[in-house]
Amino acid sequence: MDVKSAFLYGSIEEEVYVCQPPGFENPSYPDRVYKLKKALYGLHQAPRAWYDTLSSYLLENGFERGVIDKTPFIKRKKKDILLVQIYVDDIIFGSTRDNMCKEFEDLMHQRFKMSSMGELTFFLGLQVQQKSDGIFICQSKYVQDILTKFGFSDSKPASTPMETHTQITTDLEGEDMDVHHYRSMIGSLMYLTASRPDIMFPVCVCARFQVRPKQSHFQAVKRIFRYLKGQPRLGLWYPHDSLFDLIAYSDSDLGGANLDRKSTSGGCQFLGARLVSWQCKKQTTVSTSTTEAEYIAAASFCSQVLWIQNQMLDYGVTILHTPIFIDNSSAISIVNNPVKHSKTKHIEIRYHFIRDCNEKKLVQVIKVHTDKQFVDLFTKAFAVGRFIFLVTSVGMINSE
Repeated sequence: MDVKSAFLYGSIEEEVYVCQPPGFENPSYPDRVYKLKKALYGLHQAPRAWYDTLSSYLLENGFERGVIDKTPFIKRKKKDILLVQIYVDDIIFGSTRDNMCKEFEDLMHQRFKMSSMGELTFFLGLQVQQKSDGIFICQSKYVQDILTKFGFSDSKPASTPMETHTQITTDLEGEDMDVHHYRSMIGSLMYLTASRPDIMFPVCVCARFQVRPKQSHFQAVKRIFRYLKGQPRLGLWYPHDSLFDLIAYSDSDLGGANLDRKSTSGGCQFLGARLVSWQCKKQTTVSTSTTEAEYIAAASFCSQVLWIQNQMLDYGVTILHTPIFIDNSSAISIVNNPVKHSKTKHIEIRYHFIRDCNEKKLVQVIKVHTDKQFVDLFTKAFAVGRFIFLVTSVGMINSE
């Protein structure tokens, strides 16, 4: 559903005055101004005023607001549930019973001027295909748009988004690249990572050179576009029959950032066979060993696991003792051993947060073989064979 003129429904508490609009001046009071009662488009208060109006209306009609994320609203009737997700003036909703969806539509029409868009097929640039056995999410239309925008429609396809035999450096003596054009390409690719985890790592690496981009950096970005040219319809598959067990993977590439030798952390979280969250980030400190880098990576993404656990509580699903799979036995020993010693005393205290979570049985750190470490997709570049295995392992398929 879409709300027509959503911001005009919000009432503002602050004192805001506007000049009399041209053509509507009061001849008796030409020097006076208007005091606003309702929000207008362009006001900083408008989004919050609209959200307060909408949330108050939903709460009055039996909905519960999410505790962690304040944009979803939940309504329960015995064993049935209605989920409503708000994004400014766009609303998506679904229920385990069709009647609850119809009742929600009628409820919204009573208070606001709405336009019903029907079954969800497109939302914020994401294409959604609802099938009998699952849901497929992709951005194939957006891929075609950016290929055309940046002139890569006729480029030769590449099998992977990043070369394995060359490293990207600052290249101080290289030919300068147009900063605005380079940043525009990076920004477009960053938005695409919402449904394309397969390009997450190369995009993050190329994004580090936005201050002074060189021709060599442009060639690396071009490689990503060439890969998209060959795989425009790749997306995420969410099967209906999968369980809701929360599983996490964590890994790091020691000294992966060749500029400052900081390690690259990668993490991903699954609900059953469904990839629901993924991360790629450069660590803030220089690790002196693989063990330290792996431990810091696992600790960094532990908070993301807890966030998902709390989010699922809003939907009535309790998840505890979530396994975090890493491929370093020494890092696992540090998590399970609360005693500080000379090898770990230099690690910042905030990273030991994972020990507390492990003791409370919120998470458990488990060893996984390197060949089954799917999060490698977010920490380094691979040849075609290994890359395709990782892409399919995280639940990515081509649309029909």
